[in-house]
Amino acid sequence: MIIFPAIDIIDGKPVRLFKGDFSTASQVADDALETAEGFVNSGCQWVHMVDLDGSLKKEPVNAETFIRVAKETSLKVELGGGIRTMQNIDWYVNNGISRIILGSVALKNPALVEEAVKEFGDIIAVGIDAKGGYAAAEGWTQGSDIYFTDLAKQMEDVGVKTIIYTDISKDGTLSGPNVKQLVEINNAVSCNITASGGVTNIDDIITLRDSGLYGAICGKSIYQGTLNLKEAVEVCNG
Repeated sequence: MIIFPAIDIIDGKPVRLFKGDFSTASQVADDALETAEGFVNSGCQWVHMVDLDGSLKKEPVNAETFIRVAKETSLKVELGGGIRTMQNIDWYVNNGISRIILGSVALKNPALVEEAVKEFGDIIAVGIDAKGGYAAAEGWTQGSDIYFTDLAKQMEDVGVKTIIYTDISKDGTLSGPNVKQLVEINNAVSCNITASGGVTNIDDIITLRDSGLYGAICGKSIYQGTLNLKEAVEVCNG
């Protein structure tokens, strides 16, 4: 299982949110590049980055920050937030981003996802974020009546190979991941499933690994010290 340490960006600075609520944003580090270099030292090969400003403005906002991390560290960057057009995707891919996460557009414009997969293949991932099992969009501010596994199957049908699943009620809470829903989505589709939200400690990592998941995103647990990142990487590589 791959460990994806997370760097969420507002105004160029790394922050964390509680349950996706932007009013709860708190800065967790001074510099994204410095933080990313720390992840390299812990043995990570990937970093999960989110343009939170972009999510709200529906366009890339903090692009320079992500490109710096991609170009100046050995990490592969997977990036979501504000990516709404083929031009956005093309620009990021040509500037060193390894994986593009499409979130709200999977709900709002599935045709774009299909077009992106045809053009860029495995580089395209889809983020499915849910409240009470139903997909949400626009920085988690809008709900829908689409059940999360139904959306996953739609994405699988258009060729998506990687899905990042977040139970919004768990995000930033340090209360443990929603293993039940993660196993449900992992069983529903053949896509690689990455767990996001609620990871607290090494026990959570072992549970997710043993559940057959592709990856786990770790954010607040790293910044608050409840998870030793180096240990998490070692447990998953062992």
